[in-house]
Amino acid sequence: MSRDALLQARRCLEIVLGSLCELGAEAADVVRTRMYICRPEDAEAVGAARAKVFGGVRPAATMVVVAALLDPRWRVEIEAEAVVGPP
Repeated sequence: MSRDALLQARRCLEIVLGSLCELGAEAADVVRTRMYICRPEDAEAVGAARAKVFGGVRPAATMVVVAALLDPRWRVEIEAEAVVGPP
């Protein structure tokens, strides 16, 4: 399992959870994630990081292998969509 991809995925998910928190939401409000990876061999590490955060929530998920991300040091980028009701 790629340690770099795992660490980057964890950081991406920390950012996602922080943004959700600012909106008064949490991981349970996420309905879809999209994960972009540059190397197919990183899929297991990125999937493991996502599974740890979302556990039983199980939002829809798409993982796509792309040619490159904006910064060549990046191995993964993660998007999340959440449905958040009024407070």
